[in-house]
Amino acid sequence: MKNYIKINNKIKPFSNKISVSSDKSISIRCVLLASQAIGTSKIFNLLESEDVINSLRSIKKLGVYYKKYRDYYEIRGTGLNSYVTNKKIKIYAGNSGTLARLILGLLVNSKNTVTIDGDKSLSKRDFSRVTGPLEKFGAIIKSKNKSLPVRILGTDFLRPIDYFEKLGSAQCKSAIMLAAIKTPGITKIKAKKSRNHTELLYKSLKIPIKILNTRKHDYIEIEGQKNFKAFNYYVPGDISSSAFFLVLALLAKKSKLIIKNVNINKSRIGIIKILNKMNAKITLKNKKNYKGEKIADIFVESKTKLKRIICPRDLNSSAIDEFLVIFLVAAKAEGISIFKNLTELNKKESPRLDIALKFLNMIGIKFLRDRDDIKIYGNPNLELKGNYIIKNFRKDHRVFMMSCIAALTFGGKWKICDKDSIKTSFPNFLNKIKLLGAKIN
Repeated sequence: MKNYIKINNKIKPFSNKISVSSDKSISIRCVLLASQAIGTSKIFNLLESEDVINSLRSIKKLGVYYKKYRDYYEIRGTGLNSYVTNKKIKIYAGNSGTLARLILGLLVNSKNTVTIDGDKSLSKRDFSRVTGPLEKFGAIIKSKNKSLPVRILGTDFLRPIDYFEKLGSAQCKSAIMLAAIKTPGITKIKAKKSRNHTELLYKSLKIPIKILNTRKHDYIEIEGQKNFKAFNYYVPGDISSSAFFLVLALLAKKSKLIIKNVNINKSRIGIIKILNKMNAKITLKNKKNYKGEKIADIFVESKTKLKRIICPRDLNSSAIDEFLVIFLVAAKAEGISIFKNLTELNKKESPRLDIALKFLNMIGIKFLRDRDDIKIYGNPNLELKGNYIIKNFRKDHRVFMMSCIAALTFGGKWKICDKDSIKTSFPNFLNKIKLLGAKIN
């Protein structure tokens, strides 16, 4: 079966309502925390992507039972010592940096060596940002070149740590937080601003946690070795998956779209703030609070005049997974858009900043780069006529989806390879776009 798609026509005007895939970050965290709870947890609307399925397979290898029912997954934990590691175990994380890094935090007390491995793309990513702080708890961790495979051997003599998380990485912060629940005493974390799904889940589950939020940093204290009860959770729609449809509706002519039941956690809605600064006028309706997470329907319609942006740096972490499509909007906007300090963009499934700039060059958009700062010279009259092939992007699901949006809104004839990449986060992506009228071969 072919592993590419062809798009030869721009999408026609549409007006519709859709739902997107469930939140991947929350889905993985729910699976891991349910595996440590006492009793049977039920996770509704769990994302059934490769990353989450690999999370379920991982806890099963570690001795935790789960079962799928019609509209929920049941996970049976036996507390903070749920994992059975009395023999050597190998965990395959696939393409999921979230799974690989977070589960290391839960293995700091493993009785035997557990090996974490992943696909070729994940194996090129830096794991020292996680293994370094986890070693401070007392775990013995070995890897070559700071990458996968990583081997971890836990200890019965865990010690709490004080740690300054300087990168703004939610994965790093969450790995430390998960290790903290296994550790006697109080672990203290000073963290640069990043996504806070783990903190909200801890509060919801009544895991002992104290949080002080300041403008630049969050100060977190976690009291460890306190068992918590099983829980029920309904996973909302993913803002990162919604981003592709926001930009599709924004750039397509005479189009309107409502995306239903999306997580609009303030640590995740950088894309909405950025696009609204570019004259998008995206609005939120039917807002509600669910276990600390903010949920809403998102309304967006096309805009003929988009403005440049000097993007505030404090929005970087809350839009880090969405910059690929934000760059598409900048390419179509009037004026020169400026983005600074995008270091973390090259630490993802692929070097996304490098790939994005190659993409802009391919479609004729001028830019200037100074290390991790870029200026994009927008062209409101951008219309593509040529032939374009997208390949060699380390099977990064977001590069594939961004390329589809460009093809459907800028024109031209496109061949986009590695369509299977979307299975990691949004298996139904192409079906959703076809529902809006896109012609994809």
